[in-house]
Amino acid sequence: MIKENFIKIYEKSFKENWDLPALTNYSKNETYAYSDVALEVAKIHLLFKECQIRKGDKIALVGKDTAQWCITYMAAVTYGAIIVPILQDFNPNDIHHIINHSESVFLFASNRIWDSLEEEKIQNIRAVFSLSDFRCVHQRDGEYIQKFVNHIDEKMAERYPNGFTKDDVRYVTQGNDKIVLLNYTSGTTGFSKGVMITGNNLAGNVTFARDREILVKGDEELCFLPLAHTYSCAFNFLLPLAVGVHVTLLGKVPSPKILLKALEEVKPNLILSVPLILEKIYKKTILPQLNKRSVKIALNIPYVGDRVYAKFQEKLMIAFGGRLREIIIGGAPLNGEVEDFLRKINFPLTVGYGMTECGPLISYDKPADFIAGSCGQVLKDIMQVRIDSSDPYNIAGEIQVSGENVMLGYYKNKEATQEIFTEDNWLRTGDLGTIDHDNRIYIRGRSKSMILGASGQNIYPEEIEAKLNNLPFVMESLVIEKGQKLVALVYPDYDSLDDAGVVHDDIQAVMDENRKELNKIVAPFESISAIQLYPTEFEKTPKKSIKRYLYNNY
Repeated sequence: MIKENFIKIYEKSFKENWDLPALTNYSKNETYAYSDVALEVAKIHLLFKECQIRKGDKIALVGKDTAQWCITYMAAVTYGAIIVPILQDFNPNDIHHIINHSESVFLFASNRIWDSLEEEKIQNIRAVFSLSDFRCVHQRDGEYIQKFVNHIDEKMAERYPNGFTKDDVRYVTQGNDKIVLLNYTSGTTGFSKGVMITGNNLAGNVTFARDREILVKGDEELCFLPLAHTYSCAFNFLLPLAVGVHVTLLGKVPSPKILLKALEEVKPNLILSVPLILEKIYKKTILPQLNKRSVKIALNIPYVGDRVYAKFQEKLMIAFGGRLREIIIGGAPLNGEVEDFLRKINFPLTVGYGMTECGPLISYDKPADFIAGSCGQVLKDIMQVRIDSSDPYNIAGEIQVSGENVMLGYYKNKEATQEIFTEDNWLRTGDLGTIDHDNRIYIRGRSKSMILGASGQNIYPEEIEAKLNNLPFVMESLVIEKGQKLVALVYPDYDSLDDAGVVHDDIQAVMDENRKELNKIVAPFESISAIQLYPTEFEKTPKKSIKRYLYNNY
């Protein structure tokens, strides 16, 4: 059990960082100091107490990333309630399902989301609160919550006649073994599983990152990944607020143009990203430069090539704000070409590995220790990893984990819980990989996506896709098995095609050339028989990996 109490970490931090900026809504240029966050949390605690919310009651939360989202989350867990964050991209029926399945009693939602929901489908909800200003926008018949909320400032003045001070920050005392978070891995009925995360699981993540000074007091961070996902929540929100960091919440879709502008303004010390975002920046801003004839020639000249790479590093560091110490990639493997380039220019890149069921971290390396192709070292003294393989160093097998960060199980789903744990209580990740003698993990792919070749070879479609995605005019791809042959579905990069003057009738011919080039660099049993054009981007999970199961029968 982690020694530090998860909730008391924030009681201490709010007192110690009282006057520092904590949260900023980027689009509104609206900033909350740690004292402001503590005050808003106190107001919500007063509301919970008045409404007789009990320890362990569920509080649902859905909306875009804002300071108010963070305040709601913090208010729930420091009161002793269980927060149920829901990804705002889920459709209304999925949101209804999660609210009901989790047995939530309060809902905090953005106005847009609330307008899309049907109150008769969430009848157990006693009240709904707007994430824009915490107004009570709906209450169940017989409740008097709206009246209380309308007079909450007066109630606060009665409760704290001398004003709310740092000495008034006192949060619930409860053990780290208690559930603080239900995180749903999907919205769809039948697929949705509420991951039961304890204070100990989150404390394991936060204290590990804090003790390695991934962030330190006074740092700046830009959050552009959804906080409803554990990866972003742990390191864009929970870690920063534990150590006195200022987080700017983008609150917009992070297109390269919007993101680069925000990075220039915020100048973050740490960036958390998923591969897709970094790969888009590489493809849009770096690759056109690398493909210039003069640059290609220069890179092959001794010493001159080093200076060219140094110039790329300088420009990229400036583009990312100029103060970046570290960028952590998580959620899926990074494209090999992008990773190789960033390593060549000595960019402070590292790749972590985790899953929602571990809140999320399993392995991580500092950039200086990072080994290309790996996902970092298993968290020392916190997590253990084993490979279900006859030779875990050379033959890929399922990655299985145990330790402080591992969830209790799935809420109200004993069958799924039993399936994901082995008989000796190790968590099955569903990922295939190997491990080295320094305890670094190397992922090969998902066990569910692995294809068995005609002669029994293990084919990892993700590895083929990584190579295909580097070829001209490919935005993204998906390799599937069709009639015992491998077929690649490709969503073309139409902007690049238009810039190159390629007419749409010729796209298939371009892709046929790509197929020939691809088959030169993959093993014979990995050869692609055909490339089929796909009309739209592939549907993705919250962590921006493709929902492969939707395309198995395409």
